[in-house]
Amino acid sequence: MILKGSQRSGGKQLAAHLLKTEENEHVEVHELRGFMSEDLPTAFNEIHAVSKGTRAKQPFFSLSLSPPPNERVPIEVFETAIEQIEQKLGLEDQPRAIVFHEKEGRRHAHVVWSRIDTDEMKAVNLPFYKMKLKDVSRELYLEHGWKIPPGIIDRKDRNPLNFSREEWQQARRVGLNPKDIKRTFQESWAISDNRNAFAAALLSKGFVLARGDRRGFVAVDYRGESYAIARYAGVKAKDVRERLGDPQTLPSIEQANEKIAADMSRKLQQHLSHAEATKQKRSAAFEFKRQRLVEEQRKERQLLEQSHSKRWDAETKERSQRLSKGLMGIWHRLTGKYEKTKRQNELDSLVAFQRDRQEKDELIFKHIQQRQQLSLRQRSEIHTHELEIELLRQDIQEYRNLKTDKPSKLKEEFRNASEKARKTKKPKKERGNDRGYEPEI
Repeated sequence: MILKGSQRSGGKQLAAHLLKTEENEHVEVHELRGFMSEDLPTAFNEIHAVSKGTRAKQPFFSLSLSPPPNERVPIEVFETAIEQIEQKLGLEDQPRAIVFHEKEGRRHAHVVWSRIDTDEMKAVNLPFYKMKLKDVSRELYLEHGWKIPPGIIDRKDRNPLNFSREEWQQARRVGLNPKDIKRTFQESWAISDNRNAFAAALLSKGFVLARGDRRGFVAVDYRGESYAIARYAGVKAKDVRERLGDPQTLPSIEQANEKIAADMSRKLQQHLSHAEATKQKRSAAFEFKRQRLVEEQRKERQLLEQSHSKRWDAETKERSQRLSKGLMGIWHRLTGKYEKTKRQNELDSLVAFQRDRQEKDELIFKHIQQRQQLSLRQRSEIHTHELEIELLRQDIQEYRNLKTDKPSKLKEEFRNASEKARKTKKPKKERGNDRGYEPEI
């Protein structure tokens, strides 16, 4: 499991954080060891008060234990891991508090130790505790057969999402097919007999007829890319001029880009607003479902706790009745039957305690699975909305760049590559005549 520890002060704030139910579905103070107090805030006040007799400014050592997702980790595993950590860090017998949190379908634990050694009245030194925690973490993964996260093996593998924006944009352009673009131009040309009809046919496909810098007539798509009419329609430039007339009356490429950018930005802003509203509604719906589920689970746990308490009292009474009193009790002590019955009661008590703990764990695992399923659906749906919103924002920014006449990165990269190739290109006389060409003189 992932172990994260830190030395800290501020016991009041730490206790409030550990008991916070707004961010956690379930909070349980599992253990308070070595304190006079019976509640977490007062226990931490004890540590703070003792630290006043020392020079320690960080009397607390706080640790979180996060098991792998989807693993059913019993309480005993947490307790064993905590004992191993204590021995590794030299915190044996120090006062400690254990708190369990359940959040988004997962259970994790927090442990807070007092660093103050009351015998010597100084803080326990914790050298290299991060490296020691990492060693214990790796041992826990190997011991329980859990899949080791890449970050435990190699720090550079913590985040595999290393795609650049250019790579992402390139992936989004893969769907463009030049054959489809040519077919669109050819079909629009075939059904049109004048400029207005041709412009309308192109516009219905997402292209704006414009005046090119050198090509005469061009069409500009919604991304700001321009296409020569004659080349993509598969006709001669002379035929284009005869059918479409004078290109000077058409908007320039820059003007077409500005209009496309304004229209597309306005449309995309509408899509973005709708997508954000949808995400907010769905998030609120999932939050409502989560809160209702948590309330139902808390009721189930209260009922189980009441059932355990009632059964424990009845079984304790039954065990106590096995021990005879009066003269018979004295006789049983003399014959050894009393001690035998007492040991049996202790064994039955331990079995009952383990049974109740197992039933509690099973209920917790059931609740965790329910919240995991809900959380998984929520993350999947919210991620889809967030991805849609991010793509819309990127597209809007691209159209802002287009409107401000910012050159396309694709064109800029193409021009840079072409210029580099031209400068490094060898003259023909240096290439020899290995293909039968005569060298130029």
